[in-house]
Amino acid sequence: MLTELQLSNFKSWRELDIKLGRVTGLFGTNSSGKSSILQFLLMLKQTKDATDRGLVLDLGGQNQLVNLGSYKSLIYKHQEDLPLKWDIKWFSNNSRELYENSVDVIFRNKEIKVRTLSLNHSASGYFKIAKKFDTKKEYKVEIYVPKKNTIYDGRIGKPQGIDYSLKRFDTLLSPIKTYLFPDDESFKPYIAFIESAYEKLMDNIYYLAPLREYPQREYQWRGSSPSSVGYRGEYTIHAILAATFRNETQIIPESNEEKPFQEVIAYWLKKLGLIHEFKLKEIAEGTGLFHALVKKEPESTEAFLTDVGFGVSQVLPALVLLYYVPEGSIILMEQPEIHLHPSVQSGLADVILQVSKQRNIQVIVESHSEHLLQRFQRRVAEESYPVDDLKLYFCDSQQGESKLMDLEMDEFGDIKNYPDNFFGDEMAEMAATHKAALKRKMQAQTK
Repeated sequence: MLTELQLSNFKSWRELDIKLGRVTGLFGTNSSGKSSILQFLLMLKQTKDATDRGLVLDLGGQNQLVNLGSYKSLIYKHQEDLPLKWDIKWFSNNSRELYENSVDVIFRNKEIKVRTLSLNHSASGYFKIAKKFDTKKEYKVEIYVPKKNTIYDGRIGKPQGIDYSLKRFDTLLSPIKTYLFPDDESFKPYIAFIESAYEKLMDNIYYLAPLREYPQREYQWRGSSPSSVGYRGEYTIHAILAATFRNETQIIPESNEEKPFQEVIAYWLKKLGLIHEFKLKEIAEGTGLFHALVKKEPESTEAFLTDVGFGVSQVLPALVLLYYVPEGSIILMEQPEIHLHPSVQSGLADVILQVSKQRNIQVIVESHSEHLLQRFQRRVAEESYPVDDLKLYFCDSQQGESKLMDLEMDEFGDIKNYPDNFFGDEMAEMAATHKAALKRKMQAQTK
């Protein structure tokens, strides 16, 4: 689970320091930097997945997670002399991360922090990694990747806390894939577990973009199991079929009953008020061709997914992703409320809250939906969701610089520092409408 991100000079963010919860909501105006926070995490993920180890940051391209262009494009106000800096902190859920030393140490749910400082367009930099084991001891691995003819200094805290080692390199050491370090045998054993933990963290990030693929009249499935539903939800039906074939079950929150995967998805579609029935049916046995069929009402005839409102195909990938990814995953969602009725937006907030708690999933959602926010507040007030697990932020842009406001919500669901005109000036709109109506009535009376 990601716990904190500190970022300097990325796009419109001169400085960013954001603490993340089990569920984190990013709200705000257009072009205020909300999406940039997700884009930065996606850039780290695709860098980890890059086949070129010498590519310090994979800025992306066509058909990749994110396409940021050049270093000049992503750096704050296009000032290439500025360094890109970040700290990323997370808790490891893996209970058996081995610290390879003379004494084996098993870590359980410990916090890891990776700091990358002064990474510039020439890819020289300074790196620091720290792992906190417990409140009494702190073991650190500090790696400096300097310019030519300077010192590479690795300090490794041993169980006794007194042992250090030092090595000098006289050649240029460039960063490797941002988070990997030179393959020197005297240091590699001490930092390998951190690199491994970081890679697991990146592998656990899943992303759903705001725009979805249009539904199809038929889907071909040959037995594959996609890793996710795809960035645009293009593998949603394949994921349902794969989970069904594996006889996967999930828990329906209200009854706490285990049900087949497909039934749980159908349950939520019905509860959200979108349709009465949902199922996948093979056209003919052995063809590998499937129809997605729905019933709008109990007495309705079956229809193809293509023939009902777009809201179903919009929300379906979000529902499936929340249940399909492994427990402990991190899901990034951009504007999942697009094309959804306000009541469905509120219901989707409930799905996010319930599944995040039930399946130990972290969700970071970027949204313009006041209905999403208000449902978050309501569930905290009703004591259905702990306020400490929920982080809400308002992003704004001032003279081209993004600013982050931590929305301070109390245990009763009240936001103490609600920004002015958060979702527009509702009261002013109502007053203006009433004033215009009154004016017209008075004019009509004088005629």
